[in-house]
Amino acid sequence: MTLASFSSPSRVTATRQLAAFRMPLTVALAFAVVALVLAWSLVPGLFTGHSPVNGVPAHKLLAPSAEYWFGTDHLGRDLYTRVVYGTASSVSSALIAVVIGVVAGGVIGLLAGFLGGWVDIVLARLVDVLLAIPKFLLAVIVVTAIGFDTTNAAIATGVSAVAVFARVMRSEVIKTRLATFVEASFLLGGTRWHILWRHVLPNASRSVLPLAVLHFGDSILVIASLAFLGYGDPPPASDWGLLISIGKDYPKWPWLVYAPAFVTIATVLSVNRISRWLRKTD
Repeated sequence: MTLASFSSPSRVTATRQLAAFRMPLTVALAFAVVALVLAWSLVPGLFTGHSPVNGVPAHKLLAPSAEYWFGTDHLGRDLYTRVVYGTASSVSSALIAVVIGVVAGGVIGLLAGFLGGWVDIVLARLVDVLLAIPKFLLAVIVVTAIGFDTTNAAIATGVSAVAVFARVMRSEVIKTRLATFVEASFLLGGTRWHILWRHVLPNASRSVLPLAVLHFGDSILVIASLAFLGYGDPPPASDWGLLISIGKDYPKWPWLVYAPAFVTIATVLSVNRISRWLRKTD
């Protein structure tokens, strides 16, 4: 047996961690797509020189070309520009939905899993009721109650995801609460709230990050669906779902549907791929 066969544990661990965080090509491509979408939402003027609202009537319903990458709509507006400027609304709405789901669901799951007893019973039944309602139906109910608006659609999407985050957080808190280091902290005189914020929350929240990334893509899809049905901002807004809804009225010019639909699908698939990669490296 040679000396090379004797590898130190630390070296083996480092090698395994390096292999775990090695980024596949598909993940790199997914990050590139998401980075482009975020850049569109932050500085859309850098990617197009056309107006998303004003068009050229003489150029209406033109096919995709070098001048108009995604073609033009029925008012002569550049569809690529409309998609780029609609990214800010789609991304910000999805972020609002994720924040609502993570914060509200995380607090419910944290309290239910850590306190236990009647608190766990009451909150667990509340989560069961929310899970019994189809998520999209719940979003439609909420947005109908509070008003048709993209921000309200984001709030409705976030409310529909609270139960999922609450269940995941509760299970992780229960598992962490029973860990040896938590029991040792109790024996050393740690208070319940110190242990909750110092040990339980940081360890339990690790599994929430991949779920939040996954829900970000799901929120884009749900909000686009609500906009497609007319629950978002009215025209001349350029939300992706609204663009698809308008384009379906012109079946002879399919790029009006295909272009925003392709951008939506590519973004959601890229976010889902990143979420799966994060779960594997966790």
